Amino acid sequence: MIMLRLLLLLSLPLFILDQWSKHWIVAHFELYRDEQEVIPVMFWLHHAANTGVAFGMFNGTEYANYAFGAISIGALVMITMLYRAKFFVGKLGSLAVALLVAGICGNFTDRLKHGYVVDFLKFDFGFWPFHPWPSFNVADSCVVVAALCLAVTSFQPQTPSSSQSPPV
Repeated sequence: MIMLRLLLLLSLPLFILDQWSKHWIVAHFELYRDEQEVIPVMFWLHHAANTGVAFGMFNGTEYANYAFGAISIGALVMITMLYRAKFFVGKLGSLAVALLVAGICGNFTDRLKHGYVVDFLKFDFGFWPFHPWPSFNVADSCVVVAALCLAVTSFQPQTPSSSQSPPV
């Protein structure tokens, strides 16, 4: 029941925000041509295409979009299986699942809709390793925050009921 609430009250709105923001960028910014400075010398909006994964790895390779689309589906299946096996501990683990679902669905929708993931947030903090930071989007942010949540839960002690293995 808690997971359903998180999916409806967090995953769905974040997915909608992700898709709306990408729709707005595609409508107002020509791919790789237009750029709007938001914070001088540090933050810009622009329209970039990514068929690869994080930091643009494998971007532009022939079948990357198909491969990473299939990996997205596999990740959603794996997350569902792990959730049912009580792998994600506590509220923070459930929050991570909701964020992962929003992020994976947002970028997978882009792959289907545009043939690439729409990235549009561009930062440059002026020092390594943040100079310049690769472009990203709302869905990417969801996945990163989920990873941080999972990292935190990995250091939390488990209660006896959550550390028991499910029957096989």
